[in-house]
Amino acid sequence: MNRIAIYPGSFDPVTHGHLDIVRRAAGIFDSVIVAVTDPGGKKTLFPLRERVELFGKAVRGWPRVSVQSFKGLLVDYATEKKACAIVRGLRAVSDFEYEFQMALMNRHLSKRRGSSLETVYMMPDESYTYLSSSLVKEVARLKGDIDHFVPPAVCTALKKYIK
Repeated sequence: MNRIAIYPGSFDPVTHGHLDIVRRAAGIFDSVIVAVTDPGGKKTLFPLRERVELFGKAVRGWPRVSVQSFKGLLVDYATEKKACAIVRGLRAVSDFEYEFQMALMNRHLSKRRGSSLETVYMMPDESYTYLSSSLVKEVARLKGDIDHFVPPAVCTALKKYIK
């Protein structure tokens, strides 16, 4: 049985916290698809194509990990990819309420489509619990050092966009 997990998000930009979740999810599932999407109603710094490219560079050479973009309902995408699970990262208790509602909605929609899609929550390594894409962009905007928060390609791209 091929256990496929989907790790969805806007990843604007990908951080070491995101990579920590993907690395550990790849140790649990046979394959992990990083599903990059545009967040509804939220403006992103990087266009979708570039976010996919940057995440792809960060996981190049990682067995069982692929990066793709998607539009529409996550449940439909997961069904199309024959995924059994959605992986989500939880940094703090404040993340839980929103994630809980999303998991219940995804489960409901999944059942209505005749599939069984589970949500698996993973906490990032303690050294990344404070890290968010928004915070990284803010530090970059204020000319702070972001090298230890993001992969090198992201650091270079952020510096270019922030100028």
